[in-house]
Amino acid sequence: MNVLLLGSGGREHAMAWKIAQSKKLTKLYTAPGNPGTAQCGENISIAANDIKKLLEFAKQKKIDLMVAGPEAPLAEGVVDAFETADIKAFGPCKAAAQLESDKAFAKHLMRTCAISTAEGQVFERFEDAKAYIASRDEAVVVKAAGLAAGKGVFVCDEPSDGINAAEKIMCDKEFGDAGNKIVVEDKLLGEEASILAFVDGKNIYVMESSQDHKPIGEGDTGPNTGGMGAYSPAPVITDKLMSQINREILVPVVDGMNRHGTPYKGVLYAGIMVTAAGPRVLEFNVRFGDPETQPIMMRLKSDLIEVMLAVCDEKLDEVTLKWDPRPAVCVVMASGGYPGSYEKGKAISGIEDANALDDVFVFQAGTKEQDGKLVTNGGRVLGVTAVSDDVSQAQKRAYEAVDKIKFEGSYYRRDIADKALKRIKS
Repeated sequence: MNVLLLGSGGREHAMAWKIAQSKKLTKLYTAPGNPGTAQCGENISIAANDIKKLLEFAKQKKIDLMVAGPEAPLAEGVVDAFETADIKAFGPCKAAAQLESDKAFAKHLMRTCAISTAEGQVFERFEDAKAYIASRDEAVVVKAAGLAAGKGVFVCDEPSDGINAAEKIMCDKEFGDAGNKIVVEDKLLGEEASILAFVDGKNIYVMESSQDHKPIGEGDTGPNTGGMGAYSPAPVITDKLMSQINREILVPVVDGMNRHGTPYKGVLYAGIMVTAAGPRVLEFNVRFGDPETQPIMMRLKSDLIEVMLAVCDEKLDEVTLKWDPRPAVCVVMASGGYPGSYEKGKAISGIEDANALDDVFVFQAGTKEQDGKLVTNGGRVLGVTAVSDDVSQAQKRAYEAVDKIKFEGSYYRRDIADKALKRIKS
């Protein structure tokens, strides 16, 4: 099969790495890709959301399967366009992608489906949001309703912080049109986890659990990022809790999308807060998470193309996925200054030495080739991922690999997977 993968981040390198292992693969193209995906196939200099050019390329190269990595092309209708052209496309249609592209839509759907989530209000005018936040005595979470690359969320313990966040989103337009509407929610207390599932419109296949680390600072401090590291599985998600999440969250949302006339196909990502009262939804995403994909792909032993085709053909009930029982830990190495301003073009060394370690793979994200050298080209640069017999060893191996990689100004958290270790020890 000829496969076209859209995207250029660490998630896409992990997906390309896994797709390249498939016996069904003839040729893999990634648009636009990065130096890591170029090692798995051929990069194509077409933007991931340039649907017209992507379709022209797909017809020219006789693409059998298109796989959308990031959320933006999904929100713009890339799956609809490919399916209209009779090319199999992995991911939700534009209408179903509203689960992520419009948090107000997702909030309404959760209410109608009786899915447990934080109480919240949607605002289109800053003055209305300001008055509401000022009236609150408890901490709030302020979110841009549109797509903001995982950064449009502010956890605010004081009303003044919430008002400032709303002003940044709605007035200063820090996230562009994504901030035309905002959602203001009660802050949920507990431990977060990421639940990803394949969905073919009617069947749901839940993957192994994982946990992201959103804040930039150790101990979950500082502003949110796209994700500073992840591990899988997440001990906070017990078998009993996973069954509850499937029964009370995943099944109702898939049923609700069907009733809404927008059947859901692709990967459904539920960001969960495990509270004292049970699991509650923080948000839904309509694609693989980043960096959760890196440890999940390292643990997946089954053929990724086969399961993606099963989703497209609505035959997910015929699939059984096999997993490496060992845990995996991914540590993100970022540019200094991220998630604020940062410099690009810093030379990267040591990736080959890191990859030489047993059960380690370095997934590239914000990188590019420049004058024959690999240099930084984004906020999150690398996802250093290791698998080992237990979480402690996987963490140790990941940081051993991180220590072999150098670039000026590199920053990473030193506490990725600490929460898992505390749970295991307790």
